[in-house]
Amino acid sequence: MPSNKTSSETIRAMIRVLPHGQGLPLPAYSSPEAAGADLVAAIDTPVEIAPMQRVLIPAGFCMAIPVGLEAQIRPRSGLALKHGLTVVNAPGTIDSDYRGEVKILLINLGDKAVPIERGMRIAQMVFAPVTRAQWAETLELPQSVRSSGGFGSTGS
Repeated sequence: MPSNKTSSETIRAMIRVLPHGQGLPLPAYSSPEAAGADLVAAIDTPVEIAPMQRVLIPAGFCMAIPVGLEAQIRPRSGLALKHGLTVVNAPGTIDSDYRGEVKILLINLGDKAVPIERGMRIAQMVFAPVTRAQWAETLELPQSVRSSGGFGSTGS
């Protein structure tokens, strides 16, 4: 019987914990096969996010990731389901040449305020390869079945 097991690659990312991140866990995977590492709120006082309010929450660390990769900041599904809390620019991209603090831009799409406390898991970070385009300007594009059909053009 063929195995469906695949290997996963481990990368080395350097991390520098900032003073307001001291004592908090580093990004961590919640299960052996989790794709995303949980990020926690590095805040000193609780924050309440009102419905439709956006808040930038610091993660308490800076990092250097290998060239050719990006870190994507994504919502946590449980917070999205239970409270309507999500990442505004999901997925947020952290480029390999960025060295500033990782911050998470949250929005509350729910109908009740959501409290955020220090150390609360608020987002997840997934590493992904980066593919860059080399542009080739042209006067005409090749034809396709879809052509220029946009939103909703292939069905509901």
